[in-house]
Amino acid sequence: MSQRLALNCVRFTVLCIVTSGVLSLIGRAQNVPVFEISKQDTSFKFNVKASIKIAGTFDKWDATFTLTSPDVTTGVLDIKIQADSVNCGGGVVEKTMKGKDYFDVEHNPLITFHSTKITQTGPNTFDVDGDYMMRGVTKPQKLTLVLTGKGTGTGEVKGTMYFDKKDYGITKKIPFVTVADRIEVLDDIKAKRVSGPPVVFKQ
Repeated sequence: MSQRLALNCVRFTVLCIVTSGVLSLIGRAQNVPVFEISKQDTSFKFNVKASIKIAGTFDKWDATFTLTSPDVTTGVLDIKIQADSVNCGGGVVEKTMKGKDYFDVEHNPLITFHSTKITQTGPNTFDVDGDYMMRGVTKPQKLTLVLTGKGTGTGEVKGTMYFDKKDYGITKKIPFVTVADRIEVLDDIKAKRVSGPPVVFKQ
C-alpha cells in the first residue's frame, strides 16, 4: 500500500469517526426537550417587609432551562440578572438599592442563580436547590416552584425564595426606615417547548 493511499485511509477513518460522533449527538439532542423562556411574560421581583414599601423588579436578565433527558429532574435552571436594571419606581429607595450598601451594582453587576438539583415534591410542585450569588457572595438557596400548564408544551412556573440579607453583607440601615432582614424573591417564568419530546413528570 502506497503512503498516499494509507494517508487517505486514515483520513477516511477519522472522518467516519467524527461523522458518527456528530450524528450521535444530533440523535441524542432530538430526544431531549428544548425550552425557550419568554422575555415578555417572565419577571423577577423582590419584596422586603419595611416601614415603607420596598419592592422592585429587574428589567434586564437572561434565563435558560436545559435538560439532558426528558426527566424533569435532569433540568438545570440558570438565571443571570443585571443588578443595575432594578426598578423600584425611582426615588430614594431605588438609589439605595443600587448603592454600595445593597446591590452594589457598580462592583457587582450580576445576580445569579444556578440550580444544582430539582426535586418533584408533588404533581405540580418542585424544590430547586442551587447557588445564589449576589454582591459577589455565593450561598446555597432553595427555590420553591409551582407549575401550571403541565403537558401542554407551554408552562408557567411561579417560584419563591427567601434569604437573609445579612448573609450577603447587607447590614447598613436606611435612615428613618425599619427594614426586615428577610428578602423575598418572586420568579414568574413562562417557557415553551420548541423541540424534542414532552417532559416526563412523576405521577
